[in-house]
Amino acid sequence: MKGNIVVGQSGGPTAVINSSVAGVYAAAKKLGVKKVYGMVHGIQGFLQDNLCDLDEYLADETGIELLKRTPSAFLGSCRFKMPKIEGHEEVYEKVFEIMEKHDIECLFYAGGNDSMDTVKMLSDYAAAHNKPQRFMGVPKTIDNDLPITDHCPGYGSAAKYIATSLKEIIRDNESFGVEKPTVCIVEIMGRHAGWLTAAAALAKGEDCSGVDAIYLPEVAFDVDKFMAKVKHLGATKSSVVIAVSEGVALADGRFVCELADADKAVDAFGHKQLSGTAAYLCSLVAAETGLKARAVEFSTLQRAATHLASLTDINEAFQVGHDAVIAAEEGKTGMMITLDRNGDDPYQCGTSAYDIHAIANVERPVPAEWITEDGCGLNEGYEKYARPLIIGELQPLFVNGLPRHLIRK
Repeated sequence: MKGNIVVGQSGGPTAVINSSVAGVYAAAKKLGVKKVYGMVHGIQGFLQDNLCDLDEYLADETGIELLKRTPSAFLGSCRFKMPKIEGHEEVYEKVFEIMEKHDIECLFYAGGNDSMDTVKMLSDYAAAHNKPQRFMGVPKTIDNDLPITDHCPGYGSAAKYIATSLKEIIRDNESFGVEKPTVCIVEIMGRHAGWLTAAAALAKGEDCSGVDAIYLPEVAFDVDKFMAKVKHLGATKSSVVIAVSEGVALADGRFVCELADADKAVDAFGHKQLSGTAAYLCSLVAAETGLKARAVEFSTLQRAATHLASLTDINEAFQVGHDAVIAAEEGKTGMMITLDRNGDDPYQCGTSAYDIHAIANVERPVPAEWITEDGCGLNEGYEKYARPLIIGELQPLFVNGLPRHLIRK
């Protein structure tokens, strides 16, 4: 590439999304790219010509290593939805105007489903109007719901945090041993795909009994069956811990959290903002059984815990960023880098570049064959898939007792 490039981040951050920025930067510099710009707050900031020069932060190897250990989106994220091309050509022309102004040959966008849609539309507009600029997608989502790729950077670290935290919650909940058990319901992110909540299955081991039930959005939630399960557990155990996806829904499509609050707000993409599932179910358990019930909502903690990030995840996040630049150098555009598993024993994973049209706006659910027959658990197939993704650690750089992060000036 003779000109410059730009990289941006979009959607919910992860513990390793910054490693992908580091990967883009490292590969571009090896290829002799003059300037690697960062979008400040994604495509929304780019449309305002809000860029930063990554040489200022990453020219020294220390900067790259610190960035790998920094959670959230170093460049700033956004939830800006690009409008349909027809009737909004001026928005797309603005993107190309800014790219030409800064001599930017290729735009790299790290994100999930909606972000890949942005890559698709920009590359489609370029093709339709004979524009030379290229666009590449870099996968990122703790939800792990992008299709084609074996898994998504960000998922392994979130799964590691969820499994670790649940082990600690289980240990805490088991410590009392009272006659009447405490029912702890842990709410985990996941709108339509239950990959994150499935990670609760990884908590079980020689030193941990594991959670007592796991409820995913892939299975219609039956309140009566849930209560029957809780009553049985309450009668037979001194501690009950249940993992539930925030997006579990009834057979009629209503989210369980809507049973407590039907007027949920929506985001820029029209998605209902989900929360309160565990709190609602706890109120139900307390009212119907008299048992003590506690709700725990991981919320943003599960995507921000870089101190507990998976080294496998960090390395793969770096790799997809790096390989996106290599693919662009080869002339590819309108594609996303995928992770391709080549073996489990030992775990091996490579990358490919795949047509963005098969990926954008497509959600991949947890396979039905990995869900137990009763609909509230995961079998060994899931554990075989997920366990390698949480392996390894990268020690934070501690200063004054706390992890040091790289921040944008």
